Amino acid sequence: MQVIIHAGAHGTEEDRLMKTLLRNREAFLARGTSVPGPAKYRALLKECMAAAKTGTPSDDARDLLWDAILEEEHADRVVLSNPHFFGSQRDALDGQRLYPEAEERMRTLKALFPHDDLTLFMAIRSPVGFLPKLLEKAGTGRRNTVLSTTNPRDLRWSALISRIRASVPDVPIMLWCYEDTPLIWAQLLREFGNLEAESKVKGGMDMLATIMKREGMKRLRAYLHERPQLTEPYKRRVFAAFLDKFAIEEELEEELDIPDWSPEFIEEIEQAYDDDTAQLSQIPGVTLLSP
Repeated sequence: MQVIIHAGAHGTEEDRLMKTLLRNREAFLARGTSVPGPAKYRALLKECMAAAKTGTPSDDARDLLWDAILEEEHADRVVLSNPHFFGSQRDALDGQRLYPEAEERMRTLKALFPHDDLTLFMAIRSPVGFLPKLLEKAGTGRRNTVLSTTNPRDLRWSALISRIRASVPDVPIMLWCYEDTPLIWAQLLREFGNLEAESKVKGGMDMLATIMKREGMKRLRAYLHERPQLTEPYKRRVFAAFLDKFAIEEELEEELDIPDWSPEFIEEIEQAYDDDTAQLSQIPGVTLLSP
């Protein structure tokens, strides 16, 4: 069994992605990929992961877990999604370490599915948007602690991914930048469903519609309808061109609630993130999706 572990990250439209995958559930299953509803496995898998810390899971326990997840479905591939696989929003950051429990959690998942082929799917996001998302529900004390102990210029996704690769080197990793998701949303759905590049998917422009004016989406759909022969890479160039003209500017701007961050400081963070993203593509076993 191929097992896709979708582990967020937090603040990267993880819930919207799960809902869109479920819209494609029947089409995916026809191609051998099961997308079970989160209610079937999130709580159960959390309990199993906690129990696995104290001992090796028995074969019976694994069989029961799969029976609960798949029920009567027959599949060669299954998608398990939970933004909290590596910890809650509170546990997502310790100083400069992103998701400090990630390596242990991946080893636990490997122990639960020892006979299956795991692949980690995960979105990353610039600290400019990621850090405020982590703190949006935090109390004043937690917020002050994080902002005083974390330098967003030094947060490195490449460090997290390198730790995971060292911990479970046989688990491939598929990454994408949250900032690119409106352009690659359909491609991303196909990667989850193991579909060919030109396969049709439901909701392939859902993310684009959140940042483009209605008139722009109307014209874009008409443009694509008149040109059914366009390839996916060309479509993404078309998306970018329409965004240049019809983008909802306020949707493209990060909502920051950190008054101490100057425009110059934010630019430094973004440059460090760009360099970090380039570093990710150099890590063996990692695939970085891009427009």
